[in-house]
Order: sequence, then structure tokens, then C-alpha cells
Amino acid sequence: MLVNTKARIGVFSIALGAYLPQFPQLVPEFEAQYEAFKKTLPDTIEIIDGGMVTTKEKAQEAGNKFRAADVDLVFLQMLTYATSYNYLPAVRDLDVPVVVINLQKVKALDYDTADIPTWLGIGYACGATGEVVADLERFGKRHACITGVVEGGDPQAQAEIEDWCRAAQVRRRFRDTNIAQIGRPYPGMMDLYIDETNLYRRMNLYTKQFDWEKMWCIADDVTDEEAIRAKAQDILDTFDIEGGGTIEKVWDMARYVVAFEKWVKDEQLGLVASHYDGFAKGQAGLLDSMLIPAFSMLIKQGTACAVEGDMKVAMAMSILKTISGTGQLAEMYSIDFNDDICIIGHSGSGDADISDKKPTMKIVPVFHGKTGGGHLTQFYPYTGPVTYLAITQDGDGNFKFVAAEGVNEEGKILGFGDTNMRTRFTCGAREFVNRWTEAGPTHHMGAAAGRHIDTILKVAKIFNVPVEIVTR
Repeated sequence: MLVNTKARIGVFSIALGAYLPQFPQLVPEFEAQYEAFKKTLPDTIEIIDGGMVTTKEKAQEAGNKFRAADVDLVFLQMLTYATSYNYLPAVRDLDVPVVVINLQKVKALDYDTADIPTWLGIGYACGATGEVVADLERFGKRHACITGVVEGGDPQAQAEIEDWCRAAQVRRRFRDTNIAQIGRPYPGMMDLYIDETNLYRRMNLYTKQFDWEKMWCIADDVTDEEAIRAKAQDILDTFDIEGGGTIEKVWDMARYVVAFEKWVKDEQLGLVASHYDGFAKGQAGLLDSMLIPAFSMLIKQGTACAVEGDMKVAMAMSILKTISGTGQLAEMYSIDFNDDICIIGHSGSGDADISDKKPTMKIVPVFHGKTGGGHLTQFYPYTGPVTYLAITQDGDGNFKFVAAEGVNEEGKILGFGDTNMRTRFTCGAREFVNRWTEAGPTHHMGAAAGRHIDTILKVAKIFNVPVEIVTR
């Protein structure tokens, strides 16, 4: 990632204080369980440790820590039965989901030998989960529950926990980085237009505006030939260039990529949406001709770059890249009624990580629907499961996620330089297009290799955004 962020997750455990003086052996048992749970969390997150809470006062202390750290999510580990005062003060003032961790220490109690402290210590984590969620619901808090077992390991529960950590990373990325708008959206594509204040309010994402006049000269001060040469080699390693590629041929492009990378870091940019609609001549024409591969190099390093000034699809691409490692720009391209599949893809920048083979770069005299010409890049997404995500808005500015899963298949694709996928959906191509269209997803969508709707649902819960699942 050009701009690194780490999700902050509030973590605390709870137990009923009345049990501890009655059964003092529970204290070291619970402390050990809490320490063991924290060690299972991935190092991709920052733990904000609220400790083991057994009183209202300790819950308030944990809440103070969580608020000060602006946590993205809360994990609440159930050690045994506990009442509302153990957790509500810790989460009352937070606007993030609370994930109730209900991991029983043993697969089953020994029915013949288990005594009360044994039951309370290693077999009673489930005793208050329903009570906890009932209170969270009454307080208007978003919530989820993960039930499993510690003994022998529990891959399903561990995968759920790590999935929530990935989802939380999206919120942190949006809060800690900015989105760049260069120019303005494609003229007349009103579905792309966005209220930047509403974007900041609802999705925590701040917009930084840039004029093309500034971008044309962004590389003027880049004189480090060693850095340019290394980046030129990186470009050659990333793309097969039609007609052959050399360091000299991509030198200017590499110089701009070095400049863009510095710009991304200096401005803390996690996302970029751009569109140029001027006269592509001189310095403007030079930059315009190489933007597609240059922005593809940024996507490769984690900064989502969308064409046509579409900030909403930049968000979708960033979400997918964050949770899955791939985030490709896409749109409906065509329908193959003979094979009952949809052709989905896009011209413009793409993600090398979604490509099954080395992507290609070619020069065309005209960009369709846009001024000028220059380099196109074509990526070759993996066959197998694929997830599509679009972000749209209603008339009141509320955001909605539209998601679908399908399977990319082998077969012929269009060869004029644009990325294409042959995607089969369980509902059939005709019904998919109808359902997707009726969801009002806007023109663009993001694509990612693999099945990710379950994680998208978690991201949506963190942002408090509804999701329409078209098919899976």
C-alpha cells in the first residue's frame, strides 16, 4: 500500500463481578482466556485493549479508551455470564458494530465431574449472549455474534473474526485517507455526481480537489534518474507492451508514476477519481496519453483509481482491494445470449493482481468517447468465482451497496484493448441484467476475484449502509 492504515479494534472481555469472590480461581482462568483470545487476532489490526471488565466503572474506562482511539469495531469476548453494566458503558457512545465473541473453552463439559466453578469458567460463555444483543438492540447498536469453541481450534470462528478485521480496515482506510477528484465527472453522467459533504458525513471520506493544470507539471521536479529507471523496469515487469518495451520507451511514463506516488503519499490518497475533457495537446496530451497505465501502477499498490470522475466506483474498488486484494474497474459490456453469459469489463486503468497472465499495453489513436489517444491496458481476470460491487445513492443521498457473485469462464473476449470477463450467474444472463439494473447500481462497478459478499455485508454493517444482493 502506498498509504498504510491499520484498523483499530476495541477489545474487551466481561464476567460477572459477583462470581469472582465466590470462586477466586476464576480470576486467573479468565485472565488467561482473554490473553489467549487477543493472540488470535491478526497483526493487521491495532488492538485497543479495554481489559477484563467486571464492573460498571471498568466498562466506563474501556469506553473512554475506545472513544479516544476512534475504534472501527468492537470485539466483546464473553467469558461467562455477565449483566448489562459490564458492557453497555463501554459501547454506549460508539457508532460501530459490537461483535459478541462466544467462544466456549471446551467442546463439552465432563458431565460427571464438572462443578459450579468449572461450569462458570469454561462452559458458560453462551449464558448471556441473547441478553447482550437484546440490550444492544434497545440502544440502537449494530451487532453480530460469533459462536465457536477454543478446544481443538475452530477454523470457522477464526475465519469470521479475521473477516471482521478486514471489514474494519475499510472504515479505517476511509477515515485516514482522502479521495482525489481530478477534473470533474464525465459530462452528463449524472448518476456519478456526488455531494462531497454528504460523502464525508456518511462514508467518512474527505475529498481533495485538483485541477489538471497542476497535474500536467506534477513530474517537472522529478530528476532522480535511478528512481525513474527502477520504476520503468517495474512498468516493463508489469505489462507486455505491444511492439516491445524498453526503458527508454516508458521513461516519461515512469517519471510521472514516480511523481504520482509521491503525490499519493503527500496527500494521503487512498482513492482517485479523474476525467479529462480538454484539448489533449502538448504537456496535457502527454500526460493524458499515459494516465491509464500510470494509474494502473497506483492501483497495483493499493490506491483505487477510477475513470470518468466516478468517486462511487473508486470507493467500491477500494473496498474490494482492501478486503480481497483485488479491485478492478468494470461495467456491463455486452450479453452473449448464445452462451448465456455477461461480458463485463472496462477500458482504462486496472488491477494487475486480478490478472491471470501479464496484462498488455497498446497505443490507440482515439479513446472512445474521450479526447485524445494513447495507451490502453488490458487485464485478463482469473477464471473462477468473482464478486461485483457497486455503490449507489437514493434521492436523499443515502448510500446503498449492490453486490453479486458469479463465475468467470474461459472463452473468447473482445480484443480491442479493454479488460473483459465472461461471467456466468446462477440466475442466467438475462435475469441478472434485469435484477442488476433494477437495483439502480450506477454505470460502474468494482470486481474482485473470489466470493466476498459475506465480507461486504460486514463492511456495510460497519458503515450502516444497506446492501442489495442481486445473486450469489
